Amino acid sequence: MPRYPEPYIEYLIYLHVERDFFECHEVLEEYWKSVPNSPLRQAWHGLIQIAVALYHQRRGNIAGARKMLESAIHNISEDHMEQLGLQVDAFSQVLSDRLEQLKQSPQAVFEDLNFPIADNELLLLCQSHPLAANKLWLSRSDLLDTGLIHKHTLRDRSEVIETRQKQYELRKQSRELKG
Repeated sequence: MPRYPEPYIEYLIYLHVERDFFECHEVLEEYWKSVPNSPLRQAWHGLIQIAVALYHQRRGNIAGARKMLESAIHNISEDHMEQLGLQVDAFSQVLSDRLEQLKQSPQAVFEDLNFPIADNELLLLCQSHPLAANKLWLSRSDLLDTGLIHKHTLRDRSEVIETRQKQYELRKQSRELKG
C-alpha cells in the first residue's frame, strides 16, 4: 500500500499547480467519505476545510474563510502533519499566519497558500504525476478566471439536488409514520 493515497497527491497538485481549491475539496471529500475508519480521518477533514477556506477567501467571503480555517486548525494535529509529509512547525505557522491575516486584514489581496512539504518523495510524486505534467509547481492563482473562482456556481448540481430531495422525502415519511 502506498504511503500517500492517490487523492491526497491529487489534492496537493490541485492546491499547488491548478490552484483549484474546489477540486481539492471534491477529490479529498470523496476519499474521506470512503475511509470512515482511517486514523487520518480528522486530518482529511481538516485539509478539506483548508481548501474550502481558500476558496472562500479568494471569492471574498472572509467570514466563511476564517470559520473554515479555524476548524481546520482544530482538526489537524502535529502528528497528522508529520504523517502527511508536511513540515510541522512551518505548516502550523502558515495556517496561523493566514488565520491572523483573515482576522486583521480582511480586505487584503488574496495570496496563494503553499504547504511546506517535508517528504521529498511526496514532492516528487506530486511533481511527476500526470495531473502536473507540463505545469508549473507553485503557480499563482489566476484571479481573473471566473470559472475557477466561482466554480461551485457553474457545475451541474442536479444529482445533488435529487439526492437531497430524496432524503427530504424519506425524513418526511418517517415523521408521518411516527406522528
